Amino acid sequence: LLDEATSALDAASERDVQTALEHAMRDRTTLVIAHRLATVQRADRIVVMDQGRIIDIGTHAELMARGGLYASLASLQFMQ
Repeated sequence: LLDEATSALDAASERDVQTALEHAMRDRTTLVIAHRLATVQRADRIVVMDQGRIIDIGTHAELMARGGLYASLASLQFMQ
């Protein structure tokens, strides 16, 4: 269980931690809680929650294609 594992890191450190996490999580079930969507962009399944309710489930590509809340937030975050 990772809860905002990279939230306090600068961009370079976040990239290093992301690389290490991808290796550590390979072939394992991992629950990641994230507001920074780069943290979950490569996940097999992303569960989008709003107000405590599941509103969408899919891969990054599927969620972006649907254009919902995830796509809106991702567009803002990845534009920066």
